[in-house]
Amino acid sequence: MDVKRITSGLLGFPLVLIVLLIGNVYVVDVALAVIAILAMDEYFNAITKIAKPVRWIGYLSCMSIALIHVIPETYMLPMAILAIPTLFLLLFIQVIITEMKTNFKDIAYTLFGILYVVMLLMFFAKINGMENGNILIWYAIFAAWGTDIFAYFIGKYFGKHKFSKISPNKSIEGCIAGTIGGILIMLIYTYIANTFWGMSYSYIVIGIVGLVLSIIGQVGDFAASSIKRYVDIKDYSNLIPGHGGMLDRIDSLIFLAPFAYILFMFI
Repeated sequence: MDVKRITSGLLGFPLVLIVLLIGNVYVVDVALAVIAILAMDEYFNAITKIAKPVRWIGYLSCMSIALIHVIPETYMLPMAILAIPTLFLLLFIQVIITEMKTNFKDIAYTLFGILYVVMLLMFFAKINGMENGNILIWYAIFAAWGTDIFAYFIGKYFGKHKFSKISPNKSIEGCIAGTIGGILIMLIYTYIANTFWGMSYSYIVIGIVGLVLSIIGQVGDFAASSIKRYVDIKDYSNLIPGHGGMLDRIDSLIFLAPFAYILFMFI
């Protein structure tokens, strides 16, 4: 049994719980911006073997998460539309002023990191800002981390059939158990929400949502692993003992966040 992994999880979960329960949307947005900066730094450190990322643009993009609920809603759509062209503008200005010491490959990897970390994590902040977002956000967390927990323990002790060379330690048994476990936790949470908080969520709908998000989250896990294998590292960092880095911990969560945001509109 991985004692470090369990200990880190037990210590980290209450911190997440406190921020989400006590903090308003602005506090959560700032916390997410800090998480994004940590994850972005890990990503940049990982790709320095193959490129020279434009770090200042990446970190500046992370800080924008803290402004999601500060900027008036009427200006959000125009700013979202301009976000990608503005990133292209800044990145190519960097190429020009450095006289191509920063090259196309560098800005391509930088842009991918911003899309991967910042753009995906922004949807987590958007979920928190929805009506009943303080309740809905836990569905996303349980879909990601519930799946991870069940997949890890069932795969560790009962996994016999390897799933993919991308992540050799993951098994088919673990992936299936992860999805079932994630759905089960979400259904238990639905009972609590309906019984004690006056919600009226459909168990069938939640089960379907859980199935979709669990599968997408596991794809996100494999996506993060494929990047690590490409740059030949085991973990993005050793920030969280037993789990690796911040990006290792949130890889499935940020991948499913945009889909969760859309699906939650229909719950």
